[in-house]
Amino acid sequence: MDTFPRARLRKVLGIRRSSFLYAFYIFFYATYLITGGFMFAAFEAPVERAIRLNVAQKRDIFLLKHTCVSNVELEELIQEIVRASDRGVSAVNNVSGEPNWSFGQSLFFASTVVTTIGYGHVTPLSKEGKIFCILYALLGIPLTLVLLTAMVERLMIPSTLFLQFLNSRLGHLYAPFNIRLLHFAIVLIILVTLFILLPAFIFANIEPDWDYLDSLYYCFISLTTVGLGDYIPGDAPNQKYRPLYKVVTTGYLLIGLVFMMLTLTIFYDIPQLNVGMLFMLRTDEKTTDPEKVRLKAPGSLGPKYTPCHSNEFISEKTETPSSGDCTPVHSQS
Repeated sequence: MDTFPRARLRKVLGIRRSSFLYAFYIFFYATYLITGGFMFAAFEAPVERAIRLNVAQKRDIFLLKHTCVSNVELEELIQEIVRASDRGVSAVNNVSGEPNWSFGQSLFFASTVVTTIGYGHVTPLSKEGKIFCILYALLGIPLTLVLLTAMVERLMIPSTLFLQFLNSRLGHLYAPFNIRLLHFAIVLIILVTLFILLPAFIFANIEPDWDYLDSLYYCFISLTTVGLGDYIPGDAPNQKYRPLYKVVTTGYLLIGLVFMMLTLTIFYDIPQLNVGMLFMLRTDEKTTDPEKVRLKAPGSLGPKYTPCHSNEFISEKTETPSSGDCTPVHSQS
């Protein structure tokens, strides 16, 4: 007779536990941000002070050598150059070089908008361009997400087959979780090698002012869609085949984002690593609300590529695996 009170008690304790963990996570996250702020300030502030001092010295030397130029005139020139630079027009590279809005450059800019990388080094200058950028992003971002998601879905098919192969070979030696970790590690190594390390080597050899660390930094910042915009390929003076270079870089970014999403999908598909489940509010699974039942049905939140969610890779004679083990079945009688 006390089944209902016990179930209610378990539910309350589960909610309190998840709420406590969530509050702790918020505290940890805030601490993480504050620590990052202190560390960046410690690393970057001395470099900034050195640059400011160097600019001030150069400015004083220039005024001493050119007495016909007043301090006010020089200040106005500097302000004009800074305003132009903030809008993507460099007095060094673009005044006599290729404009920012050639087709190759414009295509590269469009790709950074719809992929939400948004380097910010080049921005629309006209009112018409700004309005079009808003409308273009409103439609382009969802279209890009659909495209990338569809590509990831198709790549999950060979990925799952490879996971099944690993399970068939190693399932009798290792637990399903360890096999999934091995599968994820292999995919991660492929991602890092083909889309970060190798492209960084190529960029380091093409870009005259980039070393390997700069190129590695650019690849990581771009594929994670952070897009700081401090390093942009193809913006060096007298860059050969700049439009083609920009188009190829656009293709690299799109394909790299697909493989980045694939890696994250495989990671989140490992239940033991899905830390976010600790913060979920647990509700009564035996709900009588038809709408809630429909929403809680397996696969209702999107396609899954493990046999516990999809029968595409399981023989019709294979029994359905238990919910605790989503690893593909490798041996059946």
